[in-house]
Amino acid sequence: MEKIRMATPLVEMDGDEMTRVLWKRIKEELLCPFVELNTEYYDLGLPHRDETRDQVTIDAAEANKKYGVSVKCATITPNAQRVEEYKLHEMYKSPNGTIRAILDGTVFRTPILIDSVRPAVRNWKKPITIARHAYGDIYKAAELRVPGPGRAELLFTGADGREVRQAIYDFECPGVLQGSFNKDTSIASFARSCFNFALAQKQDLWFSAKDTISKQYDHTFKDIFAEIYEAEYKVRFEQAGIEYFYTLIDDAVARVIRSEGGFIWACKNYDGDVMSDMVSTAFGSLAMMTSVLVSPNGCYEYEAAHGTVTRHYYKYLKGEETSTNPMATIFAWTGALAKRGELDGNAALVRFAHTLEAACLKTLDGGVMTKDLCGLCEGVTPTPVSSDGFLAAVRKNLEAMLQKTA
Repeated sequence: MEKIRMATPLVEMDGDEMTRVLWKRIKEELLCPFVELNTEYYDLGLPHRDETRDQVTIDAAEANKKYGVSVKCATITPNAQRVEEYKLHEMYKSPNGTIRAILDGTVFRTPILIDSVRPAVRNWKKPITIARHAYGDIYKAAELRVPGPGRAELLFTGADGREVRQAIYDFECPGVLQGSFNKDTSIASFARSCFNFALAQKQDLWFSAKDTISKQYDHTFKDIFAEIYEAEYKVRFEQAGIEYFYTLIDDAVARVIRSEGGFIWACKNYDGDVMSDMVSTAFGSLAMMTSVLVSPNGCYEYEAAHGTVTRHYYKYLKGEETSTNPMATIFAWTGALAKRGELDGNAALVRFAHTLEAACLKTLDGGVMTKDLCGLCEGVTPTPVSSDGFLAAVRKNLEAMLQKTA
């Protein structure tokens, strides 16, 4: 079978630990035999990010703006232990946060559903998509360890030199401070991305925050969403037969648990980070979650929603066999390839991406799966396999399905 050609490069961002190992194996087993991969490669593994003082992350994000579509492996956001382990020059910020800030996009995360794994919340029947704001909050916050007694204040100095001060707390002992921020322009981009995505999916949109407590920060989010909805989207939502509403995040959690799914839940940055893990785990597994960052100017970054699977990586380094679920990483590739094909008018590339996804689902519904899913499946007798065993089974189904469509 002749390999599918790609006219425009895909921005490829490699990552860390076990997901880096799987990244290479997925390319070898499921992509390169069928597609002449055309990628512009950036190594976002922690050692290379340290060598470049994280400039490589910025370069990768700028390349995404140039070519429009990227695919990203999971990466490490270092803490103090990682700084020591990798002998880093500094404790670098989240690479995902850096990329999101440059692209000014919104992250949409949706669980991958299979017939044999029922959600832990039994009344969930349809996927719940988490729309996560991709800018600011604690991911770009300034932090300070307070050494002892003293007054903490917020200080804003305007461009005209005027100062605005507000007391935070009079410390009587050591403590910690954190200053987070956001921008009206980024919040507006977030709102429009969510409204547009809801219209495209023809699904209701919920937005939740905590404006009763955060009367300036969260209330600004609520107000901007409401203003944009009323001015630009209300009529279109009504014509599409879908609904937008705002509710407090604690109320939203209760509503989500009682619902049957099938809607988009928009959250601020940290809320979305947490809730996407809750939703993905309740639907089956952290490794069964798609994630795409959509920027206001039409750039796309596809990634796995989970971490680098450190525990399995340490087993791998000892020569032990691992059963790491590669689904989210595979679907990051298929999402990126399908979008690249769509933008380039490359129907063959789009078909291949969709066929690979179908081959993955067929493999799982046939009972061949990694160990994280075996205890969750119903209606089939699972066959637990290693990561390589799963990729080989997908390859077999993929080849058979491609032959039928040749």
